[in-house]
Amino acid sequence: MQNLKDRVTIYQVAQAAGVSLATVSRVINKQGSVTPTTRKKVEDTIQALGYKPSGLAQALATNRSTNIGVVIPSANYVYIANLLNGITEVAKEKGFLLTLFATSHSREEALSMIEKVITAHVDGAIIFDDQLGPEDVKKIASYNVPSIVIDNKLSGDKVGNISFSYDAELKKMIESYYQKGGDKVMTFLHVHNAGRLLNRCEKTFIETHKNLGQEYNVINCDDSYTHTYADFREYFETHKSAYLIAYRDSIAAAVENAATDSGLRVPEDVEVVSLVGTKYANIVRPTLTAMHIDMAEVGKRAMYMLTDLMNQNLVDKQSKFEAHFVEGQSTIRR
Repeated sequence: MQNLKDRVTIYQVAQAAGVSLATVSRVINKQGSVTPTTRKKVEDTIQALGYKPSGLAQALATNRSTNIGVVIPSANYVYIANLLNGITEVAKEKGFLLTLFATSHSREEALSMIEKVITAHVDGAIIFDDQLGPEDVKKIASYNVPSIVIDNKLSGDKVGNISFSYDAELKKMIESYYQKGGDKVMTFLHVHNAGRLLNRCEKTFIETHKNLGQEYNVINCDDSYTHTYADFREYFETHKSAYLIAYRDSIAAAVENAATDSGLRVPEDVEVVSLVGTKYANIVRPTLTAMHIDMAEVGKRAMYMLTDLMNQNLVDKQSKFEAHFVEGQSTIRR
């Protein structure tokens, strides 16, 4: 029976108490003129029915900006979950409600989600979708909704941004590898539709090798542990030495496990690096060499920036997070 109470609506309260919706709303929000007798009748009915007022409804009734739209590519990725944890922590602190809009690896769907954010009448938005370019995200600015855009450098009167930098650390890692006598040919694992961040890293990888006059490879890879593991079991039948740079920890772990199960040694025969490192880099064995950005801190920063932007107090509308290189056991210490 408890579940039935959870479904009680303000309409049922009004009907059971024999009053109007407006009267119930005034009692809930402690606004307007209601006689003591009517107030007690409504309060007794709320208690009897187990009615729980909607936080959003209360916010709207008090004209308080609380509803924040969050656009993300998928909650399945650990780094996205970490981002959401940071956003949620600050949202709870501020008393904000969050409306989540998840997209797939599609620019068209991401744009559609932005339209939904606007039509949902949110008071502010945090947008993190790696498929969107600056021109796409400008649509948010045109709707005059205070927004923080993650992994993008767009800014405006009501738009702030948080950008990531993996490029410099990746370039330094590649240069150091060859300077210290590394002799394996590096291979970059290209994931289709993985977004602009991976594309930037791939561009840096290629340009750095060309500038050093070093041989390199780029091969396609599925954004799936299962498929990647199967593909690399086959790959290691003919490749007994490799240095592989993967997009995420799960992809790097698939490569590492495929190498070990193929009878190869990590890192002596096969070295593996993860670009977007998470806590799983320290869970797998051997531990993964990876680049890290604290995504929970990114989420917190985005939420604090948005709060200031909505209050017209945001002075610096640009923030940058630099990735840092953490050497694990999946690469040789040189």
